Amino acid sequence: MRLVVPIVAAAALIASAGAVAKSAVPPILFPVVGPVTFYDDFGEQRGATRHQGNDLLGAKRTPVVAIESGKVQYWTTSQSAGCMLYLYGASGTMYEYIHLNNDLTARNDNRGTCGQGVSYAVPDGTHVEAGQAIGYLGDSGDANGLHAHLHFEIHPGGGKATDPFPFLKKAPHPLVAAPPSGTGFTLRLTGTVVSEGTDGLTLKVDQLTSWPSHLKVSKLNRRLTLAVPDPSVVAVSAGDQVIAWTMPAPATMQAMTGAPGALSLDRVQVG
Repeated sequence: MRLVVPIVAAAALIASAGAVAKSAVPPILFPVVGPVTFYDDFGEQRGATRHQGNDLLGAKRTPVVAIESGKVQYWTTSQSAGCMLYLYGASGTMYEYIHLNNDLTARNDNRGTCGQGVSYAVPDGTHVEAGQAIGYLGDSGDANGLHAHLHFEIHPGGGKATDPFPFLKKAPHPLVAAPPSGTGFTLRLTGTVVSEGTDGLTLKVDQLTSWPSHLKVSKLNRRLTLAVPDPSVVAVSAGDQVIAWTMPAPATMQAMTGAPGALSLDRVQVG
């Protein structure tokens, strides 16, 4: 009998550790491409209920992306959520993307349905990779006519919601959504030279256009440091207003999030 207690205790510790590992939220990618505003509104009183996520306010029809690899599932029958999507992450964490777009134009026309190409970027039930576009930010459901935003929730282990804010604050922001498998992407950047030297060319980027997606992002207000394979193409100085083009980049997480040196300069012009 003396051996039973240690064995039972050890088994309990192993089970507890397994539960913690299963429910742990992994490091995530930020769910929206482009600038948004948000604060920690988790738990705020909203009518008769408390807010179960964070609202990320941005431009209507902005792409939202998978923040980890997993499987998507549509949900289209909730009057309050509107066009909604579940992402069942490989980690066991479930994420909810709520109020996705249902407008066919930039106006609040409500003429779109909760379908692929309007609300969703991929078919229902698709396995997706981190960084892949899965939907479009909007104002469907009870957000109709209000500021377009993504209501975003995190459910560790598929259980009750936890505050997304600490995870979102740490998450790297994607410059682009992942392009089709096997292809790369290029960027056209408009902004101001911060510095130019052996570490590369650092820009404060105001506007970005990406190919092959043709996504345009304004008011980006973000610093990017580009590697410079050929210093002879750089004839600029700090403070110059420039347009820079990157070389084709692979769809790595470092490149898609603009990690220092992950993108390389092709050419730059003052203007």
